[in-house]
Amino acid sequence: MTKVRRGQSFHTHRGYIHFDDLIGRAFGERVKSSLGVDFVAFRPNILDYTRKMVHATQVIYPKDMGLIVVYSAIGHGSRVVEAGTGSGALTSILANFVDPTGRVYSYEIRPEFLEKARKNIERAGMLDRVELKNKDVALGIDEKDVDAVVLDLAAPWTIVSKAYEALKGGGTIVSFSPTIEQVVNTVEALEAEGFVGIEASECIARRIKVKRGQTRPETLMIGHTGYLTYARKAIKEA
Repeated sequence: MTKVRRGQSFHTHRGYIHFDDLIGRAFGERVKSSLGVDFVAFRPNILDYTRKMVHATQVIYPKDMGLIVVYSAIGHGSRVVEAGTGSGALTSILANFVDPTGRVYSYEIRPEFLEKARKNIERAGMLDRVELKNKDVALGIDEKDVDAVVLDLAAPWTIVSKAYEALKGGGTIVSFSPTIEQVVNTVEALEAEGFVGIEASECIARRIKVKRGQTRPETLMIGHTGYLTYARKAIKEA
């Protein structure tokens, strides 16, 4: 992803492109480089922005982000609590789905991470849908009756009771954890708190090299990123 500026050029091993030749053209049009190679200009989407973010922490991969969005069942107007913010990549994805009428409340204990995340989220055009909070979520969640709580923390099981208090009836909690021990602790905490529909899963994606007569999985792949734990809030009996 490159910002187009009048009078400048974009240089690659396939030749360079004068930005002046791009300005005024429609997205999706082709333009030839100095070496005669076709390039196509596209409007950046939210995934493009997350790939270009300055990362202060390990970022969650798109395959996991997609499942988090589906499991959390968020959409237009949803109110979502996230902890922690990290680099703001997942924050931006969540904000993209809640639409301007929804809100993402993102908790981060480290102010230096929060400042980097703020710049990343603003660059992605999602800051107007996000409220960044420099607070330890273990001290409590300020919001009530939220639609979803999304956790990317070292000890998510310690936040389960706080998430229960913040969620509306039927609301969802989704936790991302890199180790199975974290999953076990989180599931036990969810069961103890009275959550239902508890599931744990892992998403493994494998890219395919497609060329007639040579189609096969790519040689290198990311074998493991993390586990997702999902549950829904059932209101306790009086």
